[in-house]
Amino acid sequence: MRSQVKRSNSQGRDGKASLEERFADEARFFKAWVENPRITGAVSPSGRFLARMMARYVDPLSSGPIIELGPGTGPVTVALLKRGVAPERLVLVEFDAYFCKLLARRFPGCKIVQGDAYNLAKTLDGLLEEPAAAIVSSLPLLTRPDADRIELLAQSFAMMQPQGRFIQFTYGMVSPIPRRLHANGSVPFEAEPSPPVWLNLPPARVWVYRPTGSPALTRKEPPALIVKFRAQTEKMRGEIRETRDRVEEGFRETRDKVEIGIRERTQRARRQFELQRLRMSNDPALRPAIALLRKIGEHKKPPRD
Repeated sequence: MRSQVKRSNSQGRDGKASLEERFADEARFFKAWVENPRITGAVSPSGRFLARMMARYVDPLSSGPIIELGPGTGPVTVALLKRGVAPERLVLVEFDAYFCKLLARRFPGCKIVQGDAYNLAKTLDGLLEEPAAAIVSSLPLLTRPDADRIELLAQSFAMMQPQGRFIQFTYGMVSPIPRRLHANGSVPFEAEPSPPVWLNLPPARVWVYRPTGSPALTRKEPPALIVKFRAQTEKMRGEIRETRDRVEEGFRETRDKVEIGIRERTQRARRQFELQRLRMSNDPALRPAIALLRKIGEHKKPPRD
């Protein structure tokens, strides 16, 4: 397939999708999976916790483009933008034509390339002005033979900077690119897994690949003051949630008691009224008085125009 490049000039989004949009994304992804499970590889988009884990391994201050493979409806793209990556640095390679139109509408400023990510060198031929800083992949690698996976890694390393990283998620707990290939294969690489993302459904893990001999990944731990502040903030949020839940529960209990009391009083009043009406209607001595009252009531009615 010949690659096609699209850009959108519409207004940007804040990355927050409504409930209706999320359901629509789920439906689109499921439809794409039913039509071609080998290409789509999943029945739903990546969760936000998994997307954040993938974006965590991208340095927003680095130079060069960030290539995303198989963005689908864009959950990882949102995480990269929130990470601080400028939209004009993102190159989104998507095979599905409908998803390309959706991405162009949702992410103005990003470069959308419709093409085959497994033939990445041809798909991006002439589109990169400098080597990429990182490649973030949501491709279903486990649906492809080992040779296709290692070839994709080789093409990715060839178009990245020496310190570039190939970032891939998987629902399995082992590397989606078999690590035994680094010994006998033509592409020596090293791999590092992330902690499991248990909050994703299903749980997943991110693997980061780099050429053998390139600098190892370094993670900057936040200062102790920031860690303490985050813990205190989370504690306060928990207390606020508990207080809110108690207030709401008290309000519901009070409301239910008031409603029950009103219903009971109304029912008692109705029963008393009906009982009194029956007593008056069954007493022969009161029938003339009842007839007189009815006549007086009719006499007092205002005349109709």
